[in-house]
Amino acid sequence: MFSSKVAQQSLRRLAVQQPLPMQASMMRASPAAVALGKGIQSRPVTSSPNTEDPTQILAKQRLNRPVSPHLSIYKPQIGWIGSSLHRISGVALSGPLYLWATAYLFSPALGWHLESASMVAAMGALPVAVKIGLKTILALPFTYHSMNGIRHLTWDLGKGLSNNAIIKSGWTVIGLSVTSAIALALL
Repeated sequence: MFSSKVAQQSLRRLAVQQPLPMQASMMRASPAAVALGKGIQSRPVTSSPNTEDPTQILAKQRLNRPVSPHLSIYKPQIGWIGSSLHRISGVALSGPLYLWATAYLFSPALGWHLESASMVAAMGALPVAVKIGLKTILALPFTYHSMNGIRHLTWDLGKGLSNNAIIKSGWTVIGLSVTSAIALALL
């Protein structure tokens, strides 16, 4: 990074400095000639006879470029699936939390009843199967994110980074999170 920065600065200095023959001609010219632009070297403008639309040129060039590989060419592995689900579960937990907190703050002004007593009454009116289903759906991202967070913390300590350990810990996290989510739903 340092060498590229030095190279850029050198190129900038060269671009700003005038070449030696030009400096010599500028020294011989009077200040008035320099101010009027006389004695400054110039070159004729050249243009290509190409009348094609520049956006079309770029589109044609893109067709000749190789397509870079994407996730579709890789075999799914528990490591990257687990990391993706960890991020998704974090969003699934934080997004509704922020929405709920905002709704809770504005509920008195809007006339909504989001206090604890009305939430308990609404949940108590649901059938048992629906209660267990809703609680499982709400508990699963929480338990998975918690268990996988512990897994990531052990990785930060430099432990369990071999392929076999990653596979075992990935399936262990899935099993523990599903089991604990069902256990929490049955409470």
